[in-house]
Amino acid sequence: MEPGDYAPVPGCADLYYLDTGMYGTVNYGSVYLLDAERPAVIDTGIGNNREYLFDALDDLGITPEYILPTHVHLDHAGGAGFLAERYPDATVMIHETGVEHLVDPARLVEGTKSAVGDQWQFYVEPEPIPEDRIEPLSGGETLDLGDRDLDAHYAPGHAPHQVVFHDRGDDVVFTADAAGIYIPQLDTVEQTTPPSQFDLHGCQDDADMIRDLEPRYLCFGHFGPREFDDELLAGYKRTLAEWVEAVRQKREELGDDEAVIEHFAAHAPQEHLDVWNERKAREEERMNTRGVLRYLDYMEKQGKTI
Repeated sequence: MEPGDYAPVPGCADLYYLDTGMYGTVNYGSVYLLDAERPAVIDTGIGNNREYLFDALDDLGITPEYILPTHVHLDHAGGAGFLAERYPDATVMIHETGVEHLVDPARLVEGTKSAVGDQWQFYVEPEPIPEDRIEPLSGGETLDLGDRDLDAHYAPGHAPHQVVFHDRGDDVVFTADAAGIYIPQLDTVEQTTPPSQFDLHGCQDDADMIRDLEPRYLCFGHFGPREFDDELLAGYKRTLAEWVEAVRQKREELGDDEAVIEHFAAHAPQEHLDVWNERKAREEERMNTRGVLRYLDYMEKQGKTI
């Protein structure tokens, strides 16, 4: 697939995934188009390439009734306001702790700029969404799409405003970032630990929650769908723990957080440089390292160990 292309999710009825061209990396940003009786868009991309999403919906003849960002991080919800503006009868649903950020994105934008650094060049200022267009979720709800249901499961490890959706009919889980970033070229899942609210044990619990659902397919927010594999998610839990320990040890060795951040950026794995563009891969290392360092600070203040 190339940016702007969409394809059916194998073995699933009327479910498509779209490559939004995020960060200039093929298939990095995956948006899901569910052509149910009451159609839904799951995640919305950053919003800068929203024409790809609009064109795909037009081509498929889909008029969404639901806009479902899995969480408010702008690579998942940045396009929600543009989509809501184009489809004024659609209902936007987000976890209750994320509603304020869609209504007034100012703090979200400020935090994103701080977290992503030079990557902000790939973003666009999000459009605010009127509060009366948004229906809050807390987790545990079932959304009636007419010919199928979507169960919302709270998954706060990556961010406290994150939910994952389970389509029991096709037995598909839309993982948001709760199962990491899937790298199809490597057939592995990599960590995503951005500041400021990453929680190691919460992320591991979220992975276990998805494992317990035992779906047929995992629809990742990055790099598209993959058949469910319990060992893949078990491996992700180990990856998270090893990654946090690596950052902790490097902080102990260097004693300077900026030096730690630059160490991991300079030593970004070669496979990441090959899969993503080099600039994106190194910035991803910086962001993920900052997230772990803040988590370690939080744990220390709480008198807890990892």
